[in-house]
Amino acid sequence: MTASKRAILLLAHGARDPRWAAPFEAMAAHIAALAPDLAVRLSYLDFIEPDPAGAGKRLVQEGCNRIDVVPLFLGSGGHVRIDVPRLVADLQAQNPSVTWTLHPAIGELSEVIEAMARAALGLAQGAPG
Repeated sequence: MTASKRAILLLAHGARDPRWAAPFEAMAAHIAALAPDLAVRLSYLDFIEPDPAGAGKRLVQEGCNRIDVVPLFLGSGGHVRIDVPRLVADLQAQNPSVTWTLHPAIGELSEVIEAMARAALGLAQGAPG
């Protein structure tokens, strides 16, 4: 029986200004530190490399056979509802021996909503940002 090698593929939107990616890079590094046995890759839909197809292909080349795809979006707009499922379906078709699991937009999770609410309230009440 082949051991399962897990990975998480983070999908962010991307922006023309590469400084925009700093919080996402920090999140990916934090995940990697919390779960050192998990392969972590950050990818972008627009403007910044790697794109999800390239990052997914690299994970497969590294032997990952269970990949969780996490959209780092606040809500489920067109990218999350249409583009991302197509990307994951393409990755699955190209790599049928790999289990790809697409998760909901991270901003729709109750823990994230709670954290953002507390942060916004803290800022409004004068807490340092």
